[in-house]
Amino acid sequence: MSDKKLFYNEYENFYEMAERSDAFRNFCKDAFGDDFSQDGFSDIKQIDRIIDYIPTGRESHILDVGCGNGKMLGYLQKRTNAFIHGFDYSENAINTAEKLFRTNAEFRQGLIGEIDYPTEQFDVITSMDTMYFAPDMEKFILQAIGWLKKDGVLFVCYQEGDVMPKTDNKDTTVFAGALQKNSIPYEVEDITKETYELLKKKREAAILHQKEFENEGSSEWFDMLMAQTDCVTESFGLFAEKMARYIYTVRK
Repeated sequence: MSDKKLFYNEYENFYEMAERSDAFRNFCKDAFGDDFSQDGFSDIKQIDRIIDYIPTGRESHILDVGCGNGKMLGYLQKRTNAFIHGFDYSENAINTAEKLFRTNAEFRQGLIGEIDYPTEQFDVITSMDTMYFAPDMEKFILQAIGWLKKDGVLFVCYQEGDVMPKTDNKDTTVFAGALQKNSIPYEVEDITKETYELLKKKREAAILHQKEFENEGSSEWFDMLMAQTDCVTESFGLFAEKMARYIYTVRK
């Protein structure tokens, strides 16, 4: 698997670190509002947006595409009592998820484009910066919509300017183009400014916990966090020329 999958070895190392590092857990709480072992941009405000789409009053089922170690799903379960499902290609991530969440939870190691679920099983499917890993994004979108119940929601956080090329606007992204090609209606919110402010907070939190990282022998992860946030040492205008971030919602 590791010889052909994007960033596989890096994520194996990342989730091994996330399980053992107190410095990283403390950093996540300060940067994002809670520790979901974030390696990206999903803070508590973005994740709380998902709750509005999870039905209450009956057992709901949520699938997270690229669930990591399941901490985001665990938070959503705590807030909604939903049955949580997740898959990820990282063996370390899934091993941790299975240890942390044992009740009304199902985790599988698998790949976008290869893993499958029954039709109309889920009320909500989330993809937090994971659509980029689909070998055929258009095909996977159609597959995921098939997994949704009637009126179910696909909730996608999508970044441009790093893995995916920066395009003109929210309607010209590769993801939006795949939806348009199949005449799938969607709603989209531009959260680029919000992300810029979050990255500044992320950088400040990393600096705050620098000594913790150093004392536990995790300086390389501090260095990674600083490299990830170099982009906010320039103005928002320059940042927005290179980067963009959107939340797409698709209702079946």
